[in-house]
Amino acid sequence: MKHFIILTIIVYTGIMIQACNQSSIKSVTIVSKEDPTISVRFLFNVGSQNDPAGKEGLASITAEMLADASTRVNSYNEILDKLYPLAASYSAQVDKEQTVIIGRTHKDNWEAYYQLIKEAILQPAFKEEDFNRIKSQTLNYLENTLRYSNDEELGKQALNRFIFKGTSYGHPEAGLIASVKNLTIDDVKEFYRKFYTQKNLIIGLGGDVDKNMLQQIRRDMQTLPVAGPPTPPIPEPEPIDGLEVLLIEKNTNSTAISLGFPIDLERGDPDFMAMWLANSWFGEHRNSSSHLFQVIREARGLNYGDYSYIEAFPNGDARIFPPQNVARRKQIFQIWIRPVQNRARHFALRAAMRELQKLVDNGLTEEQFELTKKFLSKYYLHYAPTTMKKLGYRLDDYFYGLKKPFLDTFEQQLDALTLEQVNGAIKKHLQYKNIKIVMVTQGAETLKRDLVENRPSPMKYTSPKPQSVLNEDKEIETYPLDIKAEKVKISKIEDMFVE
Repeated sequence: MKHFIILTIIVYTGIMIQACNQSSIKSVTIVSKEDPTISVRFLFNVGSQNDPAGKEGLASITAEMLADASTRVNSYNEILDKLYPLAASYSAQVDKEQTVIIGRTHKDNWEAYYQLIKEAILQPAFKEEDFNRIKSQTLNYLENTLRYSNDEELGKQALNRFIFKGTSYGHPEAGLIASVKNLTIDDVKEFYRKFYTQKNLIIGLGGDVDKNMLQQIRRDMQTLPVAGPPTPPIPEPEPIDGLEVLLIEKNTNSTAISLGFPIDLERGDPDFMAMWLANSWFGEHRNSSSHLFQVIREARGLNYGDYSYIEAFPNGDARIFPPQNVARRKQIFQIWIRPVQNRARHFALRAAMRELQKLVDNGLTEEQFELTKKFLSKYYLHYAPTTMKKLGYRLDDYFYGLKKPFLDTFEQQLDALTLEQVNGAIKKHLQYKNIKIVMVTQGAETLKRDLVENRPSPMKYTSPKPQSVLNEDKEIETYPLDIKAEKVKISKIEDMFVE
């Protein structure tokens, strides 16, 4: 892997990316005199992949003990009281490989605000009362919210576990129920000591900032340990053999569907922009003109939306545009079918699989290619409209070892694409024969029978549909899914994410 080794200074318009030979702390600065706020991201190259076996969830709880707990200077309530008149806050985001402490305040309040966020990172109190509160919140999320209140996220987390089980990516960032119950405050202290180091840190600072502010932050952060354990190896999930299905039995009137497979693709790869365009046409998140949305939602009204991804996109129900600082060395191609009524579950799965096959077999037409290219040339401008989001992308550039910023070169890479490159990348990276499928549903045994026996799944609508849709339905309802009985597993909802 090519990241974490940049030792040069690269200056762009209003932007400085820097790593100093005298210190292992790297930094990204975006100077914007028009921005009245100061944005800061303290990104540590540590995440749930670093959770020790049997202590899954430790990275997440450790981060929360910095961002949502007392320091050795102020109690938790005192911190909240001091942040309130600043109209500011800070928070933690934990993913597989990255943890980022995020904060933003008005430039007039910077000194008071920085003192608080600095103490959070460098002087955590690790009080038992804070630990018990955060641990309880985490368990409530795993036991109740994830399993019983959000079938969409449940399905996506279950798919990730299904694909990566047995690897360092194989559990939710929040952990597993049995593991979280066994965590102690001493586990948190040890994890913080090992992984919150200068070597693991990249500072992102943006807004109406000057070099003195960055120098002060760098000096302060040099009180952290210099280095820590090596980066874990890239996870290698077991090969998928045919269509493998996990049915999660739950008392629900609708079925959430997620399906996917690992891909060897990351930003900076020659095929990356080609696949970005192909995915945008096929299933751009929250884009009503994308193909999957048109087929399943627009033409048939089966659900709220249907999307696909070539990069991690956590908490998609709360986002419109791609998130930052969830960079990973191993990605999956994923299709997310938002919940459909149980009577439409088999049909919706068939429809998505059929469209995936058509994409792989046929690629895009010249018209589809040109329209998507034109769309993306404007749409990408919405990815990072704020200083905070621009910082996130700059930090991800570091992770992927990009010599030129991803967003700055986006349009240039897009302009250089040809239809042949896009269709070649589709053939290389996508397939439809070896896929893992997760369905959160009621009556899992009945669905298993329907899938294994490849029973027809005719659709009936409550409102008239064009004859063209009804004709296509005849093909979809008998679209063959070659699913073997031994490849279908049924799990009870109460057994999910326990250990």
